[in-house]
Amino acid sequence: MIIKADQSLLLLIDLQERLAPAIDGIDSVLRHNLWLTDVAQRLQVPVAATVQYPAGLGPMVPALTAKIPESCIVEKIHFSAVADGCLEQLPDFSRRQIVLTGTETHVCVLQTALGLLALGKEVYVVADAVGSRKSEDKTLALERLRQEGCRIVSREMVAFEWLHRAGTEQFRQISREFLR
Repeated sequence: MIIKADQSLLLLIDLQERLAPAIDGIDSVLRHNLWLTDVAQRLQVPVAATVQYPAGLGPMVPALTAKIPESCIVEKIHFSAVADGCLEQLPDFSRRQIVLTGTETHVCVLQTALGLLALGKEVYVVADAVGSRKSEDKTLALERLRQEGCRIVSREMVAFEWLHRAGTEQFRQISREFLR
């Protein structure tokens, strides 16, 4: 299964101000999410995000908030965004491939991914763009996600699959700006 730009939705889970400092390797997780968001937007892949109980965990981190339209950020209270029912209001949720990032890997990312699989979606979890408070929890979650049928990928795998081929002006631009 190849990830296709015209069939994908990039979904960022709960990258929030008050939760972020507790996440192991958060600087890398945020950098990879910003990178993937920029690539997605350049390739016209829609980007959406969830925030878990923003009154307690705060809003999404400002660097990402600036890049995602407010109409594409949904609030939730359940750990799974699917259980919360908030994803259906997203304009591009009908796409069959969901590229999933965010925090925490073993809680909201895991439960959302399992819910998306139950809906018949193809779920691609970006290993270098997810995080948990403890690295062991992230490792266990990625193993379980793989066992349950999610595809575990890297951000570059996603970008190259979205690009599909070299030799185009689009590839040259993305390569110059993001793949050096």
